[in-house]
Amino acid sequence: MLDYRIYTFLKLCETMNYRKTAEELNMTQPAVTQHIHHLEEIYQVKLFEYEHKQLRKTSFGMKLESYARSVIYNERMFKEQLKNPEQQNIRIGATKTIGDYAIDDLVKFCLTNPNIQFELRIDNTENLLNQLKNQELDFLIIEGYFDKTKYDFKLFKKEELIGICSKQHPFANKKITFDELFNEHILLREKGSGTRKVFEQFLTEHNYSMATFKRYSVINSLHLIQSAVELNMGISFVYESIPRKNKEIATFRLNNKIIHEFNYVFLKDSKAKELFCLLINQI
Repeated sequence: MLDYRIYTFLKLCETMNYRKTAEELNMTQPAVTQHIHHLEEIYQVKLFEYEHKQLRKTSFGMKLESYARSVIYNERMFKEQLKNPEQQNIRIGATKTIGDYAIDDLVKFCLTNPNIQFELRIDNTENLLNQLKNQELDFLIIEGYFDKTKYDFKLFKKEELIGICSKQHPFANKKITFDELFNEHILLREKGSGTRKVFEQFLTEHNYSMATFKRYSVINSLHLIQSAVELNMGISFVYESIPRKNKEIATFRLNNKIIHEFNYVFLKDSKAKELFCLLINQI
């Protein structure tokens, strides 16, 4: 069992502000400070420090945060198994591209298995990582960037990010140059989306940015982006599994390929990886 002060520590890790932590936990600020000092005395390390008046976690604080979140998750799983050993609760988070186009078999298996209580959340990479961190999900399937030192992970597959356009667009079924690309109206997902982050990182590696485009628009819906592309209102970049399922749009490629990983992601040192392996073996 974890020391109850750990929960104060984890809330401070989220807010990075003693006053906000006290307000959210209905405590006094001195009580929050006392809890943190107590943990620092137990572990004989400094968990937080100020740098230019900004509160920062120390390396020891980061390690304790990772450990504590995993222990809380493992304890929850243990309680669930004691309560109902015949039923398996599985909560999966997936990014929009993967949820809509890449995990049909997994979803079908979970929905048709009477011993599985299933939940699937579709969201962008940033939000899903926060939900995983707060033990709201068991594991993620994402295409976005994440800190591989903070999580356990397993490669799902690699896919190419390719351009999509209307069948009437001059780019249809062609290879194009950067100069041609930047004259177009490009449609992007919202900030926090893994697809957008991968594309922006690709541009940065070639010394470009979104500002190089003649025009760009942001749409928080992959379905709407595809509809707009079909109507020749702009172009976009998506993973190759999407146009394979949508025959109403054409594709194009740049001379430089954009290859990226899809990964299963778990809290570090948590029982979620065992749950995942059991599930995948059954499928």
